[in-house]
Amino acid sequence: MTSAIQELSNGLAAAVTVAGPSVVRVEGRRRSAASGIVWSADGLIATANHVLHHDENIQVAAADGQSVPATLVGRDPSTDLALLQIASTGLTPLEQAEEAEMGVGHIVLALGRPGRSVQATLGVVSALGEGWRTPMGGQIDRYLQTDVIMYPGFSGGPLVGANGRLLGLNTSGLGQGVSLAIPTATIGRVIDALRAHGRVRRGYLGVSTQRVRLPEETAAALGQKAGLLIISVESGSPAAEGGLSMGDTIVTLGGRAVSRHEDLLAALTGDVVGQKEVLSILRGGQIQEMTIKIGERE
Repeated sequence: MTSAIQELSNGLAAAVTVAGPSVVRVEGRRRSAASGIVWSADGLIATANHVLHHDENIQVAAADGQSVPATLVGRDPSTDLALLQIASTGLTPLEQAEEAEMGVGHIVLALGRPGRSVQATLGVVSALGEGWRTPMGGQIDRYLQTDVIMYPGFSGGPLVGANGRLLGLNTSGLGQGVSLAIPTATIGRVIDALRAHGRVRRGYLGVSTQRVRLPEETAAALGQKAGLLIISVESGSPAAEGGLSMGDTIVTLGGRAVSRHEDLLAALTGDVVGQKEVLSILRGGQIQEMTIKIGERE
């Protein structure tokens, strides 16, 4: 038994040794530093958006302790991700784990570098689930919850498996009372968007809505029980220019059923920005179709 425990201990220490050089310190807020992940050898650093309180005067320190200026490539508050660029060379990106390597009960390590040296805390994957949408509308590809203790400065650092391979990015900015990690699939997708546009593009209608039950006859005809009642329309918005009014009830957008606010957010992806989409509404007891040119959310 003692030898098995010692073997496990040695293996975890080896995982920290493997992953540690890819964990950096990020100085983007007053008083306390946070952590980041070397994403590519050419100096791209992934971190948590909420740890960057300003867009300039950001510093990054790698494993050698040398602090260098970082440029903000872009940020996405809705997924709590940000991308930095530094001029350092010789950086080692973390090897990414396969999805099959992650299961409930697997041992994981949260790593951080809020000071000069790498720090670690141990836990297990406590819950895995399907993709979910954050309160700000960001799409997270998989629900990944652990029981690791998020010490100050660990946000933006990596969650790694017992082999030291990357499972996700730790953040305290998305969940209240639970430790969540943003999976690598989401990190990669958001980073691609930030490199291309400096932001994640999202569609915009310009309405405030409230979920309501549809009349029985309408619900039976559409095969859905609820829609989104428009309670306000922003002046000059795509919704206003397209003829939507308070009192209309949105039931579909682009052929997709809309019965919850999350359905509307899911339909307003970056792909539809600038495109004309068919919107079905309930107005005066009748279903009507309108064509709306989707704007871009700032």
